[in-house]
Amino acid sequence: MTFTLRKKKILIGILVRLPAKSLVRFLCTCKSWNDLIGSLSFVSTHLNRNVTKYAQVYLLCLHHPNFERQVDPNDPYVQQEYHWSLFSNETLEECSKLSHPLGSTEHYGIYGSSNGLVCISDEILNFDSPIHIWNPSVRKLRTTPMSTNINIKFSLLSLQFGFHPGVNDYKAIRMMRTNKYAFAVEVYSLRRDSWKMIEAIPPWLKCTWQQHKGTLFNGVAYHIIEKGPIFSIMSFNSGSEEFEEFIAPDAICTSWGLCIDAYKEQICLLLRFYSCEEEGMHKIDLWVLHEKRWKQLCPFIYPLDYYYGTIGISIDNKLLMLRRDDVKGQPDLQLCDYESKQVFETGIQLATLKYGDIEFLFSISYIESLVLLNNY
Repeated sequence: MTFTLRKKKILIGILVRLPAKSLVRFLCTCKSWNDLIGSLSFVSTHLNRNVTKYAQVYLLCLHHPNFERQVDPNDPYVQQEYHWSLFSNETLEECSKLSHPLGSTEHYGIYGSSNGLVCISDEILNFDSPIHIWNPSVRKLRTTPMSTNINIKFSLLSLQFGFHPGVNDYKAIRMMRTNKYAFAVEVYSLRRDSWKMIEAIPPWLKCTWQQHKGTLFNGVAYHIIEKGPIFSIMSFNSGSEEFEEFIAPDAICTSWGLCIDAYKEQICLLLRFYSCEEEGMHKIDLWVLHEKRWKQLCPFIYPLDYYYGTIGISIDNKLLMLRRDDVKGQPDLQLCDYESKQVFETGIQLATLKYGDIEFLFSISYIESLVLLNNY
């Protein structure tokens, strides 16, 4: 009996190191392997190892497949080809392209990635846009039911997705506004497979305000909002269903070049400045939200020979930066180590989507898992 348990432990120690796609193939090996790999405990062990050791980690990017194409990006008659792809976080090589799991559309948007799951929907969100929770590694898909909570057609929508460790559930958060200041929030629970309308909206949100960028961290949605001359961060906890407001640092007076993400388990704001004390250099200032107060860290200094911008932070706490010159136009993705100030070229040329005056560039971390396998 002891020998059998020891062999099983050794087998788990081997299998847990393998990619999700290999483990899916091993489901057909025999019933005992199928039961083992498909069990909730193994799914959790495999995911925990990948998260703690940064194993099976990728960059999920919206990019152009042909870096050498000669077209005018401002020509409305030119079809700009682009793909969602996974790039190895170690070698930065392209590993796979992600086509829509239902084959229904060539173009789609990704609204969050967490523990191997990605949330996809239409590029331009409408109230009736279908929302899918998808694990491309195991080719499993969950489509959320249509909401029946709202009888108003909203004109402005945002969608975020992620895992809430406090309630051990995956949440999709949809925030909606009309031009007449009506504001609504809906939360989808993967465990319950249902939507819930949030009834209690605080008074400070029942006014005129403009929403900018957002992120979701540990089940809490954070959005940069602008109320007159004041910038602040609105947070919504999808577990406790509570709102909170954090006034932004005084130095933040514009949304241009402003980014919000998580750095070392803390929400942070990054703002690009054109002025810098060092001649011939620009800087990016960084603040972290620590015990409900903003703490400013040392700025990230870079040369002004190119146009630089930040679009987020990777799972291993590297700044995701774009570099663009006046000749090529399209931005190249760079990884920047904030502490060592090292810059790594990725060779990935990000695609730029334009909706009016808004530019959309996308690159986030994706980590393989078996989540949704056997509905876990």
